[in-house]
Amino acid sequence: MSRNEPADIPEDDEFVKSKSQLKREMHALQDLGKRMMDLNDDQLAGLAISDTLKAALLESRRIRQHEARRRHLQYIGKVIRNENDREGLRRAVEAFDAGSEEHTRRHHLAERWRDQLIADGNPAVAEFLEHCPGADVQHLRNLLRNAQKEVQTGKNTGQTRKLFRYLRECIDEAEKAG
Repeated sequence: MSRNEPADIPEDDEFVKSKSQLKREMHALQDLGKRMMDLNDDQLAGLAISDTLKAALLESRRIRQHEARRRHLQYIGKVIRNENDREGLRRAVEAFDAGSEEHTRRHHLAERWRDQLIADGNPAVAEFLEHCPGADVQHLRNLLRNAQKEVQTGKNTGQTRKLFRYLRECIDEAEKAG
């Protein structure tokens, strides 16, 4: 190496992030942390997060001063950086946001399954169980039967809505698991 070459530049084609890129990533993690701070206990329990992150999020609820919250949010961003599946965590948090793309995608998926199940019956149940193996078959068939009766009679008794809610729960559980 000659005297004019900086020693900290990698010799191979390794990608080096700029300081601005690192700051953007840090701010994105802090934004994710801020959204996680707004989740309730049930939503937090459903996330696959480390005990350290969970403790930091719970601790943030008692902090009231602006500057202390800002510093704690930086800490939460640092803890999120050490999480294994940051992208999966981001998608899981977005699923709680009613206006997010992930929420909309899951909503449309549940609508398609509901319509297919009502139209096709038992063959569609088998397909759905392949997609969501944790679903309760007996409960699903009962909801489906009631929804099909509702569609045939033309009376709105809320059965298709119940079927939709159960499908959405099963889809959320299947995607959370894997």
